Amino acid sequence: MWGLRHPQNSDSKQLPEWLGLAVEHIGTEQAKVGRVVAMNDVIYSVGIDLGTSTTQMVISKLTMKNLAAAFSIPRIEIIDKEVMFRSEIIFTPLVAQNLIDMEPIKKFLDEQYEKSGFCRDQIQVGAVIITGETARKENSQLVLEALSSYAGEFVVATAGPDLESIIAGFGAGAQAYSKKHHQVVVNLDIGGGTTNVVVFKDGELVDTACYDIGGRLIKVNKTTKVIEYISPKLAEIIKQEDLSIKVGVVATSGLLMPIINILVDSLAYAVGLGKKPKYIDLLMTHKHLKNRDNLSCISFSGGVADCIHLEADRDEFAYGDIGILLGQKVKDSQLMREKMVVAGAETIRATVVGAGSHTTQVSGSTITYINETLPLKNIPVLKLTKADENQSGDVLAQIITEKLSWYQPEGEDQVVALGLDGFKNPSFEEIINLAKAIRAGYAKEIAKGCPLIILLREDNGKSLGQAILRMVPKGQAVISLDGVAVESGDYVDIGMPVAGGAVLPVIVKTLVFER
Repeated sequence: MWGLRHPQNSDSKQLPEWLGLAVEHIGTEQAKVGRVVAMNDVIYSVGIDLGTSTTQMVISKLTMKNLAAAFSIPRIEIIDKEVMFRSEIIFTPLVAQNLIDMEPIKKFLDEQYEKSGFCRDQIQVGAVIITGETARKENSQLVLEALSSYAGEFVVATAGPDLESIIAGFGAGAQAYSKKHHQVVVNLDIGGGTTNVVVFKDGELVDTACYDIGGRLIKVNKTTKVIEYISPKLAEIIKQEDLSIKVGVVATSGLLMPIINILVDSLAYAVGLGKKPKYIDLLMTHKHLKNRDNLSCISFSGGVADCIHLEADRDEFAYGDIGILLGQKVKDSQLMREKMVVAGAETIRATVVGAGSHTTQVSGSTITYINETLPLKNIPVLKLTKADENQSGDVLAQIITEKLSWYQPEGEDQVVALGLDGFKNPSFEEIINLAKAIRAGYAKEIAKGCPLIILLREDNGKSLGQAILRMVPKGQAVISLDGVAVESGDYVDIGMPVAGGAVLPVIVKTLVFER
C-alpha cells in the first residue's frame, strides 16, 4: 500500500526529511520494501463482496504513475486498470437465517486464488465489503476480520444500506456519468434482498434510500418449482392482498405476477414515478429519497439488472427465485419508458470493489491535532457537497447529522472524517458559525468521545480546529487538517506528526471500481 517509511531508510537523501517519508510500500507484511514510486508501477488488487445473495471476488492489475514534479510530494494516479480474474459467483452460504457460514466462504476464496494463478502475497491493495442483509448477520464482524487476511492492506468495511448504495452507484458508473454529462442520475442496485438507491448531481453525492425489494425474497426449487421461502414483508403483503402465494405451492408467473407488480410499482414511485403505492412504506428499509423530482437519468446494477435484458423464453425460475420475473417486469415498466436509461458499467459486480488506490498527501502547516489520538487507520470520509457548505447554522448541522448516519452500519459506532472545501478568505464569523454547525452535527459522536476529524482543501485547519476545541468538552480529540483533498467514499490513514510536528502525513484510499 502507499505508506510511510522511517527517514533513516530513505533513498532520497537530498530531500527534506519529512518529504522522504512519502513513499510506497510493496510486498508482504513480513518483507515490505520502501521505495519512491517508479514512473509506471504495477500493483495487484483484489475485491471481495459478501452480499445478501452472492459472494464473489475480482483480481485486477493497476498501473500507477507518479504525476508530481521532481522533489515534490508524490501524487499518484491510476493510468490503467485491467481485470485479471473474475471469480465464480456463489450464493452466500448461511448456517441459519441470522448466521454466515464462514468456512465455505474461506474454501471458496482459496479455490478462486488457486484458479486465478495468484497467491495472497502478490496482492498489495483491495477491499473486503459485506453488504445487504449479510451485513446484518450476527457474526458479520467476525467474518470480516477473518477474511481481511485474504489480501494485503485492505479497506475492510461493513456497508449499511446507505454506504452500499453509494458503493454500487460508483461501481455502476452512475457517478461518473453524472459528472461527465452534468446530469442528475439515480442508480437502482437491485440485489437479492434489497434495492439500494443513490442520486448523483454533477458527480456529487446527493441522497440515498433503500427498499426491501429483491430477487430472492421468494425462493423457488429450481427442479420442482415449489415455493420454499417467502420473506416476512412479502408474506404480510400477500396476506393483506389475500393472494394464493404460499410455501409449498408450485410457482408460476401468473401466480406471482401480482406481487411482482407491487414491487415494480414501488420502485417506480421511489424514483418519482406514479402514485404512492399502498405498501411503499412497509417495503422501505429506513427512508425515502428527500427529493424525487428532476431525476433525469436512471441506471441499474445488482443481480436483477442482469435479468432485465434476458431472452423472453428463459426459464423463469432458473436462479431459484423471482429475480428473472422482477427484471422482466422492470423492462416493461414506466421506469424504462419515462426515464433516460444509462447503461451501467457493471451490474451484478457493481459492488465488487476492484481495489483501494492508496495515495499519500501531507497536510498543510496550519493545523490542529491532539497527538495522543494518532495514528488512525481506515477512517471513512463524508465529503459535503458545495451546496451543503453554503448552508449555515442548524440546517448545516442537520445535514451533517443525517449524512453521518449513512456511514454507520446498524448497531455500530464508527469514526467518520468530515471532508470540506472550506473558505478561501474566511471571516472570524464564518469560522465560528462553521465550528458551531460541525459541533452540533457531531453531537452524538462527541458525547461518546469519538475523535472529531475534519479534512479541508483550503488553508483553514488551525482556525477551525481551535474554534471547535473551545466548544467541545475538555479532553475531546479534535484533528483539523488543511491541504487535503478527499471525496465521499474515501478512507484515510493519518500518521504521526513529521517536520517537527508541523504537518501530518495522510494516506487517502480511494475505492477503484471495475469498468
